[in-house]
Amino acid sequence: MSLTIAIDGPVGAGKSTVADEVARRLGILHLDTGAMYRALGLTAIQLGVDLQDEEAVTRLCDGTEVSVLHSAEGQRTLVGGKDVTPFIRTQEVSMAASTVSRYAGVRKRMVAIQQQLAEGTDMVLDGRDICTTVLPRATAKIYLTASDEERARRRWEELKKRGAEESFEQVLEEVRQRDQQDMNRPVEPLRQAPDAALVDTTELNFDESVAAILRIVGEKRHG
Repeated sequence: MSLTIAIDGPVGAGKSTVADEVARRLGILHLDTGAMYRALGLTAIQLGVDLQDEEAVTRLCDGTEVSVLHSAEGQRTLVGGKDVTPFIRTQEVSMAASTVSRYAGVRKRMVAIQQQLAEGTDMVLDGRDICTTVLPRATAKIYLTASDEERARRRWEELKKRGAEESFEQVLEEVRQRDQQDMNRPVEPLRQAPDAALVDTTELNFDESVAAILRIVGEKRHG
C-alpha cells in the first residue's frame, strides 16, 4: 500500500516548504497542488482573461496543459510544456489562484490530475482540499496553520527577499482576504477534515514543524 500524506491549510502556513522537507526525509515525492492553480492564474493574467468570468476561466483551464516535473531541485510547474515556476509566487498570482480555484470546472479537472499523479505512488500532497477531496483515504492527514499575524509575517519576509515593497499591513490584509475566499468558496472550501491532525506552527520553527508532521505520519503508519 502506498504512503500518502495529505496536508491542508491556509496561505502562509508554510505547507510547501514543510511538505518538501517531509518528503525529502521520507524519500518520497512532493506535489504542490497550489502551484497548479497558480499556473492557471498566471496564464489567465497573461492572456487577459477576466478572473471573475467563471465560464471563460473554465474554458481556459480545459484548453491549458498544466503539468509538473520532479527533479533534484524540487517540483517544476509547467504550462504547455513551458516552465513557469519562477513566475507564480507573486501576490498578484496568489490572489488570481485563489479566484480561479473557486470554480467547479477548474477544481474538477485539477483534482483529477492530482489524483492520477498520486495513484500508487508514495507522495506528500499539500493544498486546500487534499484531506477532504483529493486524498480522502490518505495514510496521514494534517491541517497546518498559524495565526494570521504570523502567517503574514512569514509571507512579508518572503516577499522582501524577492524585492517586493509591500508593507506588513498590506500583506496581512491580503492574507485575511485570501482566507475569506478560500474558506467561503462554494466548491470544496478550505476546512479541517474531521480526521486531520491539527498542527499549529505559530510558536514552532521550521524543524519543529517538520518533526511534528513526521511524528503524526509515524503514528499512522505503525499504529
